[in-house]
Amino acid sequence: MVTRTRGSERATAEAERVLDLLNSLGSTTFRQLLWQRASELDLTYAQSQVLFYVAEHPGAHMGDVAKAFGVTLPAVTHIVDRLEQKAFLVRGDHPADRRIYVLDLTRAGKTLVEELQAMRLRGMEGVLARMSVHDRRRVVAGLEALVDAASSESDGTAKPARSRRAK
Repeated sequence: MVTRTRGSERATAEAERVLDLLNSLGSTTFRQLLWQRASELDLTYAQSQVLFYVAEHPGAHMGDVAKAFGVTLPAVTHIVDRLEQKAFLVRGDHPADRRIYVLDLTRAGKTLVEELQAMRLRGMEGVLARMSVHDRRRVVAGLEALVDAASSESDGTAKPARSRRAK
């Protein structure tokens, strides 16, 4: 039998609420428009995430991509194969180690990432425009604290999240 304290019940309820809110945010209209455009190109969520990652890390190794998403190298290879077929990404040889492939976006891949990023940005700007300055600052501060806490947990430091003031 699991005994829960009032504090642990409150923490569980808060965790469930945060997950519900994040899921709700993930299904908002602007996100649906973004994935509608991706589906027009027969682009999966995983493929789009790899494109965004490679845009931020040109010349990334396939192993780095696998590590970043917590998946196997064969899974990344499958995604990269599809992105190469769609001419959004190219796989090249590492200059010092022939066993390693590096990834770069094609011109079409860069254009697509810019288009999807612009859609994400416009959507978020629209959402934020409907909020007061005070609420926007609170959201930013809260999300920064959440990211800090998640980062400290994942890197093993498990320190209390620091409080940041929004600028």
